[in-house]
Amino acid sequence: MPMQQGKPRLQDKVAIVTGAGRGIGRAEAMLLAAEGAKVVVNDLGTDVLGKGADQSIAEKVAAEIRAAGGAAVANTDSVASMEGGQRIIQTAVDAFGRLDILINNAGAVRPKVIFHMTEDDWDSMISVHLKGHFTTIRFASPIFREQKSGVIVNTASESGLGHFGQASYSAAKEGIVGLTRTVARDLGRYGVRCNAIRPRAATRLFDEGVADAMDRARATVGPAAAPAIHQSDLQDKPEHVAALVVWLCTDATANVNGRTFVVGGNLVGLYAEPEPVRSLYREGGWDLDTLDRIGSQDLIGGVVNEFLPR
Repeated sequence: MPMQQGKPRLQDKVAIVTGAGRGIGRAEAMLLAAEGAKVVVNDLGTDVLGKGADQSIAEKVAAEIRAAGGAAVANTDSVASMEGGQRIIQTAVDAFGRLDILINNAGAVRPKVIFHMTEDDWDSMISVHLKGHFTTIRFASPIFREQKSGVIVNTASESGLGHFGQASYSAAKEGIVGLTRTVARDLGRYGVRCNAIRPRAATRLFDEGVADAMDRARATVGPAAAPAIHQSDLQDKPEHVAALVVWLCTDATANVNGRTFVVGGNLVGLYAEPEPVRSLYREGGWDLDTLDRIGSQDLIGGVVNEFLPR
């Protein structure tokens, strides 16, 4: 846990980080502690597919924080259940008496082309990512509303923009962006802010082994599929992501709410909010003949679908 120069930015704040046993979550927990926060290190200890459990994973990180002079406790509940989400939040209250920061990071990955995807592949990704964000926010939000303060940082993904072989993961991750925007509106009037990141980092979810598996899957359908992972992303460190996330928890970003950021390596960026790129209006509405006549040119323009065979 590196020492920070000057006064810690988050002295005596209480933070929860889900999926904090490894990768980005661990880096976030360590930096929060270095900035003076008391941390609940949540991690069920599953494998990359979201299976199994290892309760020692979370405790190792909590012990490392304590050994460096910080305050931390471990929690091994699953974010995928309402009961687990409630216990994670209660752990912070029981251990430290309050809650100020919630970072939703827990996740897993199951890369499969859509025609090979099973119901369990779909349900498990929606549960751990999208529902896993809801369960913790649901039980943190009454605390934040009552104290009229609090910060939530959610972990979305550039996969939500479209990622070959990741339909369930992409759907869950882009759902998190919509969730973030609405939670920001629900809680903003109480002084609570909620933002999201799309991180790039070399973690066990997207390491070289997963990248190779994705490339092999691409080979079955040809080059029209988008590359699974940029090789440069495999060099980016989780600590590069953690810096922006922790910054979003400080007073420096007190006026930032409902926004989505990309972060990784040497890059930080703010995503624009979606809006129509072209709009047409017609008195009386639209019919197929009119769309045939002017839609292809004036609405669609010269757009070509790069993922269709040519």
